[in-house]
Amino acid sequence: MSVVNLPAAVASSPMKLFSLPSLRAGLRWSLWGLFNALALYLVLALYAQQQLAFALLGLVVTGIASYVFISRRAYAHRYIYPALAGMLVFVIFPLLYTVGIGFTNYSGSNLLSFEQVQRYHLRQTYLAGERYGFSLHRGEDEELRLRVDKGERGVFVSPPLTGDAAGEPLALRAEREPGELGEALALREVIQRRAELEQWVLRSTDGELLRLFGLREVAAVKPLYRLLEGGDLLNTRSNERLVADHGIGFYVDSHGNKVAPGFTVFAGTSNFTRVLTDPSIRGPFLEIFVWTVAFAGLTVLFTLAVGLVLASLLQWDLVRGKAFYRLMLILPYAVPAFISILVFRGLFNQNFGEINLLLNGLFGMRPDWFSDPTLARSMILIVNTWLGYPYMLLLCMGLLQAIPRDLYEASAMDGATPLDNLLKITLPLLIKPLAPLLIASFAFNFNNFVLITLLTRGGPDIIGATTPAGTTDLLVSYTYRIAFQDSGQNFALAAAIATLIFLVVGALAWLNLKLSKVKV
Repeated sequence: MSVVNLPAAVASSPMKLFSLPSLRAGLRWSLWGLFNALALYLVLALYAQQQLAFALLGLVVTGIASYVFISRRAYAHRYIYPALAGMLVFVIFPLLYTVGIGFTNYSGSNLLSFEQVQRYHLRQTYLAGERYGFSLHRGEDEELRLRVDKGERGVFVSPPLTGDAAGEPLALRAEREPGELGEALALREVIQRRAELEQWVLRSTDGELLRLFGLREVAAVKPLYRLLEGGDLLNTRSNERLVADHGIGFYVDSHGNKVAPGFTVFAGTSNFTRVLTDPSIRGPFLEIFVWTVAFAGLTVLFTLAVGLVLASLLQWDLVRGKAFYRLMLILPYAVPAFISILVFRGLFNQNFGEINLLLNGLFGMRPDWFSDPTLARSMILIVNTWLGYPYMLLLCMGLLQAIPRDLYEASAMDGATPLDNLLKITLPLLIKPLAPLLIASFAFNFNNFVLITLLTRGGPDIIGATTPAGTTDLLVSYTYRIAFQDSGQNFALAAAIATLIFLVVGALAWLNLKLSKVKV
């Protein structure tokens, strides 16, 4: 009986072609190819939808991923690539996209591209002929078709009503057999689909265009505009020429009137210049900027003062029940901020709020907290101090524990007062470690959108402003109102202001890193 050397037999076997390393390599290359194929498909789909910026982002992220996971030189970087990709997608790209919008005229009236606006106008029609009855049918294949009865000229059927309504008109065909489509849908179902049916244009066999007219009929229509050389349009009814003005992003008629909708164009630095030079925007912007800086600075000052005083009291040896007091003082930090803000909104109500009821009972006064600018700003500072002091309390409690007790004992022997201890021992030793945290708190309150939105909604409004602006607005809420609220929806102007905010907050972050002694 011979003894077989198993490792040698396995090594000499043809199965060595399918060894574990080669299997891993094959699996790795297969996954790489699948990932790149899927990514390339998404990039092409975005490009086909004219989303060039997002397509370029996908191409960059995919290209870096392929290099990092294939190249041996970049082996160590594959472990930080997910964080890098997240930063590219969620930080750098939105930032660059916002800055880019700031150099355009993108707004509620200029949302589309020039090609989309041109197609919109070319799809406009006007009534120019007879009306015919129609019915809507659902076939055995569950697809909807229109059946148009032209009387003596015959009965015609449309293709299935699916796909893009903005495409070419649907070509009607003669009905092959009476009743081939089955029963017509009830009027109720036609009404439910009216908005969808109004989007379709039908082309008869003789070239006549038909569109929905009422709930029972379609009418012959003609194109309202015809495309001319250079991208201009000719009104076929009035023979008036519409000129594409790429300076303002609108088609303009012979009288200089804009014809909606508008299209997006490059506007240069006009939005930034408008913020800095237009008095109706510059005035509110500077007022809101000064208030934003004051609000953030005063909030840090008040919360630090309250937190430090309470932390010092909790360090006092004569105080009993410190655990209970700590719990009670930290409770505002545990309650969700939006709940506290809404509670304070009710407390400060002029007519029914408990604060005004108490002030009226004691002093016979009912301050109008939400209509007077000074009172509104004071109310915001009061509420934000209440919300922010527990954070400072926790910081100061931890830092006070690190101060040697010997310093206070020596100062007591020298006859120092508690105020002397605070100004000459406590504050000098606390300010240095607290400085980065104070700057971070300042930056957070600089963009405290939730507080302003839930408490005052930016009001009362600034008189004479041409943009939605309130005396209690912060720059972030002011930008939001310009972009999404009221009648403005001027996304480009909001993007320009957001860029300026980024520069300010970026400077604060840089200062924070410098004070934290972080090398960058």
